[in-house]
Amino acid sequence: MSSENLNTAAQQEKVPSRTIGMTIMVTLILFTAFWMSRPQTGSSDSSDALIYQETANQETAGFRSDAWQLPNSNMLGFVKIPAGEFTMGSNPALDRMAYDNERWSLMRRQGSVDLPDYYIGKYEVTVAQISSWAAQNSNLARGISLDGDGVYPVTQITWPQAVAYANWLDQQLRNYDETPGEIAQLLANGGRVTLPSEAEWEKAARGTDGRIFPWGFRPQAGMANYSSGSALAVGSSNCPQCAYGLSDMAGNVWEFTRSPMQEYPYDASDDFAVTSPDTLWVMRGGSYSDEVNNVRTAIRGGVDASVRSSNIGFRLVISSL
Repeated sequence: MSSENLNTAAQQEKVPSRTIGMTIMVTLILFTAFWMSRPQTGSSDSSDALIYQETANQETAGFRSDAWQLPNSNMLGFVKIPAGEFTMGSNPALDRMAYDNERWSLMRRQGSVDLPDYYIGKYEVTVAQISSWAAQNSNLARGISLDGDGVYPVTQITWPQAVAYANWLDQQLRNYDETPGEIAQLLANGGRVTLPSEAEWEKAARGTDGRIFPWGFRPQAGMANYSSGSALAVGSSNCPQCAYGLSDMAGNVWEFTRSPMQEYPYDASDDFAVTSPDTLWVMRGGSYSDEVNNVRTAIRGGVDASVRSSNIGFRLVISSL
């Protein structure tokens, strides 16, 4: 056989091999594509984890019908404010909206106050929460606005009624098997559920960096409900950078404190030295109807104990003071 015939025969023998190779390659590609399209090992676990997280988020949202409509969180809606000092009052050189009653003294513009650990409500007290108390204390709850959606802040409530609700909730938490351990321990060691002092309120609103608004040093749209026509459901204003993650510390409704309206410097002992029925009580935070100058962290308003208003409510603390 000539060399030409040998080459031709060799070429003919190579054709089937090339075809087989291409077939195998295509098969491998198709198999790989099929395999990659299948759910991988452990993917069902990831899906389950995602479903669990979504369920957990739904479960932690809202309020607990089995716990006097308190927020459905590990701490029943209370947030710990760590012990330590903070700057109280206003320096007009830094805050040109400051009022005279925010000045610490003739010699100092701001002061430093040292507070122990305490817990403050993440949200303003709601209509639903007050309704739980009113159902057992109808004689004390007269005149309070309980109409509308239960997740709105309660209004048309007097200062003594707010104190009465705080005292009632104090007793409920002391006798509740599911009261969070940290809170139960504080109550057992002399703490109580009460209105915040104005120092406790201000530290919770401004943190320890002396911020002018709960979110920082300048006005910023969307962080609070002010310059508007009505209150919103608690927590409606999204403010992730607000001090301690609290909601509505600026605007929505003014909030009662347990501090009498007196000139600075602030002294915690003054909160227990009031005997006059004409005392004005400090309220903080401004409301939906206020302009930006009245929703600063250092703003101080005064209100008579008997006043009812559609723009005044409150939040609670658990405090050892």
